Amino acid sequence: MPDPAARAARDAAEEASALSHPAVDPDSTAAYGDHPDQVVDFYAPRQGECAPLVVVLHGGAWRAPYDRRHVTPFADFLARRGFAVANVEYRRGGEIPAPRGNGPVAGRWPETFDDVAAALDALPGLVRTHLPQADPRRTVVTGHSAGGHLALWAAARHVLPAGSPWRLDAPPELRGVVALAPIAHFERAVELDVCGGAVSQLLGGEAEFKERAAVADPAALLPTGIATAVVQGRDDTVVPQAVAEAYVDAAARAGEMVGLTLLDGVGHFPLIDPAADACAVVAEEIAQLAW
Repeated sequence: MPDPAARAARDAAEEASALSHPAVDPDSTAAYGDHPDQVVDFYAPRQGECAPLVVVLHGGAWRAPYDRRHVTPFADFLARRGFAVANVEYRRGGEIPAPRGNGPVAGRWPETFDDVAAALDALPGLVRTHLPQADPRRTVVTGHSAGGHLALWAAARHVLPAGSPWRLDAPPELRGVVALAPIAHFERAVELDVCGGAVSQLLGGEAEFKERAAVADPAALLPTGIATAVVQGRDDTVVPQAVAEAYVDAAARAGEMVGLTLLDGVGHFPLIDPAADACAVVAEEIAQLAW
């Protein structure tokens, strides 16, 4: 069994490496709503024209201190690999839990979901103006951690029950989803206390959990019919492998095949770290769906 101190040191080093890169300014930014967080940063492909569009949804446990800036080096990495990139911001939790909380609440209900739905709906029009090099017919959605959850959810909106404000009448026009260490199975994530109770906070606590999970948990919104791949580090202690496996198992029971790539010796953050080999694996997974 790995030494806990050594594992903690490795986790800290991986996080420090991923967050050490200077933020990369976008080529343009556009709003999809009136709130300051309702914006998308666009990165043009550094080579070629008519490039596949990669929509990036950042992680950070749906909490306010973590915004899209920390994944701008990842967005730039994808742009340098020939993709057109849309890096989406959305509203996250910003209040301190009461009465004895010790950090920001995860997510806002329903605003976090309102924003992801609105951003994805607005993107085709925004791309035509702000990212003409992109081919929206070849769109792949990716996201890391909590953003991986949102990527899977965005691809499942046509599975939502009738009457949901986020429901689409038909499947979204996506080539696929590549979810990176996603919080993809809420029940398993709660059992493992992923990100300090973030899932329960996102859904507003125990009283609201069952009803809201039915329309927010990717594992409850299957099958989608959208090509889906999950990339997961075997040594991830932030969102453990068991969460990804529970989602993949749920998909199989629903009659859907989800690809699962497990990376040996990899924790949570190398998946979005341009300096890590795992990030190149992620780019290849996206390319397999997009090109």
